[in-house]
Amino acid sequence: MKPSSVKELLSTTPSHQEVLVNGWVKTFRSNRFIALNDGSCLNNIQCVVDFEAFDEALLKEIATGTALQIEGILVASQGKGQSVEIQVTTLRVHGSADPETYPIQPKKHSLEFLREKAHLRVRTNTFAAVMRVRSALSFAIHKYFRDNGFYYFHAPIITGSDAEGAGEMFRVTTLDPKAPPLAEDGEIDYKEDFFGKETNLTVSGQLEAEAYAMGLGKVYTFGPTFRAENSNTSRHLAEFWMIEPEMAFYDLDANMDLAEDFIKEVLSYILENCEEDLQFLEKRLLDEEKSKPQAERSEMALIEKLKFIVENNFKRVTYTEAIDILRNSKPNKKKKFEYPIEAWGADLQSEHERYLVEKHFKCPVILFDYPAKIKAFYMRLNEDGKTVRAMDILFPGIGEIVGGSQREERLEVLKEKMNTLGIDEKELWWYLDLRRFGTAVHSGFGLGFERLVQFSTGMGNIRDVIPFPRTPQNAEF
Repeated sequence: MKPSSVKELLSTTPSHQEVLVNGWVKTFRSNRFIALNDGSCLNNIQCVVDFEAFDEALLKEIATGTALQIEGILVASQGKGQSVEIQVTTLRVHGSADPETYPIQPKKHSLEFLREKAHLRVRTNTFAAVMRVRSALSFAIHKYFRDNGFYYFHAPIITGSDAEGAGEMFRVTTLDPKAPPLAEDGEIDYKEDFFGKETNLTVSGQLEAEAYAMGLGKVYTFGPTFRAENSNTSRHLAEFWMIEPEMAFYDLDANMDLAEDFIKEVLSYILENCEEDLQFLEKRLLDEEKSKPQAERSEMALIEKLKFIVENNFKRVTYTEAIDILRNSKPNKKKKFEYPIEAWGADLQSEHERYLVEKHFKCPVILFDYPAKIKAFYMRLNEDGKTVRAMDILFPGIGEIVGGSQREERLEVLKEKMNTLGIDEKELWWYLDLRRFGTAVHSGFGLGFERLVQFSTGMGNIRDVIPFPRTPQNAEF
């Protein structure tokens, strides 16, 4: 007999048919009622055991966490809370779980405790729901780009360039750390290394994606990226996933149009396909916020917040307009901002971005035309010589979720910017070649996937939306 999932069985009309299901025991009550879950959905299926029909030793093996195979008859449930249940005819224990040592018991566990049990935490309702939403978002992302004529591009994970220019990269080397070869100047001689040069884990696939966009038209990356930033906060990971589309013949306006449409489509997908999990996560969030002071509680429930993004047009505002708004705002005048806005050129913080979205405009915001000094070298310089064609999308609750720009397609302008910032042309000769041979207007953006999952699930810590978080001093699993 072919096994069915719990999700399939819960939506099946019972007619005393024989069924087979595998899963893990959530609870076993009165030696009679097994609540079984296989991860396919939030709800368990009740399996009713006639204890007189089974060996007592077998029943003693069944406890929370035990993996079972159950055969039985699917019938209408006699109890409340479920429409169907299984009258068990055959029980097989795949693997037992000692109730004295199994850590995921049917009670509330703190998120901090569950991070220490990251290999088992997906067996809780919260993490199973988060990971199902994460999976649905992944599918929606690929579907959106496929439906819109993009090609999926695999950017290299090992790279010799720093796309962000921040220098916070993990080195990749085969050299002996105790006795590395040295050059005449006493520095490590990376010519002796595996790749013949200094290499690192990538912080972004953007530069390579630009190259392929200039041949395939529209491409996107969706893969792991790495940042050696020693930030032990609820917002940072050392390993995270990035979505980075790059489009030839797109200017900044087309880039903003695409980013807005993309976000609305993927959030619409989970609203339509993850209703049960989102409702559970919303209730969890509401329960969690009851313990917070009123001022710290979210103004919108989770599903309402997702619909807020999907149903509202994003307000487009220049950086200069935003600075004027922030400079004249009550929080700034009353010195309520942790980082006061004093002059044009300030790098906006999350508190400023959230004020613009949540208090001033009351809708998602796209800021554009930022000062060149606070943005990356590859962004197109405007005619004023002071600003670049950059854009950030700001969301309620988190601030920036997308960063992008129209890329600098003019060879001489790009070379001048690189020289000013001390970026060696020899290191990025191939990137400059894109401007020498058939250059064209092009644009792209980056979206940190975990930020999107965090927003979509209401989880407060980014470590709880990735299966095995990599953070400073933590690579346990």
